[in-house]
Amino acid sequence: MSNLFKATLLLGCLLWQSIGLASDTGWLTSPQNDHARVRLQADRSTPDQARILLDVELESGWKTYWHSPGEGGIAPRILWDEPVEAFQWRWPAPRHFEVAGLSTQGYEKSVSFPLSLNYPADKPLKGTLRLSTCSNVCILTDYPFTLAAGGEAPTGFDFAYAKAASNLPQPLPADIRISLGYQQNQLQVMAERPAGWQTPALFIDALEGAEFGKPEIEVTETTLIARVPVSDGWQGDAPDLRGKALGVLLTSGEQAWQGQAPIGEPLNLPEPSQPLLWLLGAALLGGLILNLMPCVLPVLALKLGSVLQHQERKQSDVRKQFLAASAGIIASFWVLAAMSSLLRAPSFGMSGAVGWGIQFQSPTFIGFMVLVTLLFCANLLGLFEIRLPSSLTTRLATRGGQGLGGHFLQGSFATLLATPCSAPFLGTAVAFALAAPLGQLWLVFTALGIGMSLPWLLVAAVPRIALWLPKPGRWMSHLRLLLGLMMLGSSLWLASLLGNHLGSTTTGWLMVVMVLVLLVGIIWRYGIRGFTLALSLSALIGGALLLGGAFTVQGSNSVDRVVWQPLSEQAITAALAQKKRVFVDVTADWCVTCKANKYNVLLRDEVQTALSAPDVVALRGDWSRPDDAIAAFLRKRGAAAVPFNQIYGPGLPQGETLSPLLDQDDLLTLLSQAGLIRPGITRF
Repeated sequence: MSNLFKATLLLGCLLWQSIGLASDTGWLTSPQNDHARVRLQADRSTPDQARILLDVELESGWKTYWHSPGEGGIAPRILWDEPVEAFQWRWPAPRHFEVAGLSTQGYEKSVSFPLSLNYPADKPLKGTLRLSTCSNVCILTDYPFTLAAGGEAPTGFDFAYAKAASNLPQPLPADIRISLGYQQNQLQVMAERPAGWQTPALFIDALEGAEFGKPEIEVTETTLIARVPVSDGWQGDAPDLRGKALGVLLTSGEQAWQGQAPIGEPLNLPEPSQPLLWLLGAALLGGLILNLMPCVLPVLALKLGSVLQHQERKQSDVRKQFLAASAGIIASFWVLAAMSSLLRAPSFGMSGAVGWGIQFQSPTFIGFMVLVTLLFCANLLGLFEIRLPSSLTTRLATRGGQGLGGHFLQGSFATLLATPCSAPFLGTAVAFALAAPLGQLWLVFTALGIGMSLPWLLVAAVPRIALWLPKPGRWMSHLRLLLGLMMLGSSLWLASLLGNHLGSTTTGWLMVVMVLVLLVGIIWRYGIRGFTLALSLSALIGGALLLGGAFTVQGSNSVDRVVWQPLSEQAITAALAQKKRVFVDVTADWCVTCKANKYNVLLRDEVQTALSAPDVVALRGDWSRPDDAIAAFLRKRGAAAVPFNQIYGPGLPQGETLSPLLDQDDLLTLLSQAGLIRPGITRF
């Protein structure tokens, strides 16, 4: 009897132990997948309810997926042997991964999922966990499991379950405002958080018929902006997502929030910014290109004239002169950076006025530049030598080359004249700088200065380049005359910019007086020989004016037949509501690139015909004079310089910005695409 009792007791203990251990499956593995193991633990002490903790551990380099895997992968799931009720699988915040070129959302190393469901506590709970794990290859593995009926939870279960629950995203708080918009194959997200964002990430729930790529995220102070590519999953166009509710998960540092928001019309987002290193490179290249712009040619001519005036040109002197000019260029860009920094300060209340070349909106500045260039012209023609006021005691003229102050100011003068020449690479860098933090603003302006001074620094490094010029002779007099005419052309061009402030008649008489003063000065300085020079100069100026007039009136492509309307946000919105295309042109009289765009592209017959189509609305903003509305329009689109051209339409509701140097084929192609609505997308 005693042996029977002992055997019965042993069997009872073993049965009790098996029941207790059955609430913990232990680590499950599969012979088909040695890169992962899983464990399920349960608390089934509450009648008809169960809490389950699913732990997944992965080898290094292997991932599994979130409930919305992204462009590839399969989310983990449990196939229950019998139906269960109120099953909840709660997911911690995932990460973004690239798997075989696809953007996916999931987990690596280890992850714990807190699960809950309704099921009779007195019945064993059986099912199969189907887990997809991926590295260079993907493996789909089944893990059958059984959790015994009833019983207390394993030791430490409550703590582990609570810890897993603490890693779950929280509901979106009231202080985070989120907006969703959709345009052609792109989801747009804007989220504002007063506390700002630290290393943010965005994860998106799946929508039927749509597949979301990896978000491109930008953060500006308290605003997060994300652009997410969307397709149908087969490299085709995505369906129209407007009006649908979308689940999103946002993270900032260790915090995570999730919620839903409706997808609306396209958001008015600024142009995406470029990486800082790319922009610094663009600033260097843009500054270098400025040396080739017609605005800077007179100053280069003046510099060349200073070298030619030296009877004995020592390498050390040439090096010092060009180093001084380079210092003047860089220092001037620092002055522009300081002015931009001050104008952005809230106490000035002039943030809308910050822009590249805005000093040419001032008639006082233009008048000063006209006077300076006219004096330089007279100096090159030999009428007199230019000296700075006695308070500065440094000559700006280049006679003798003993003082370096004049060369420094030549570099500064080159910078001032360069600003209306917004080279293609310059506009993006300047626009970024004027909207970036102050440290980055100064970096970009320094890169601009170094880029523009590179040719000058090259001569300073290898002075023989300047010494290769031929020895002084009579040819110098002819070259000085040519340089003087170039400077006169710049002076007359600057004077023409006063037409917006003084009127065309007054400006015309001013230009006539400028030429007459020079002619009288030449006759007074050179006598009879000067009279011949004056006649030649008059003939050259008259010929240039006649040639310019001929180019202006020849052919129909110099007559603007487009009916331009005033630029405004309301005009764009109204045109889009009427299914029309919109061409935006922001220009200025002082912008040399704007003039090139006008005569090389906008006045062409093909472009004139396209912009005059019944369904095209042409909007023009003139920034020749200060205009807060135009400044705000540019700033909203991340621009700070002119020319600025943009195209809108049913096919481009968000707008597409063109290159600063317009190309006729690109303009016409984009204008045509703006009127197209892609198949499968309903717009209303």
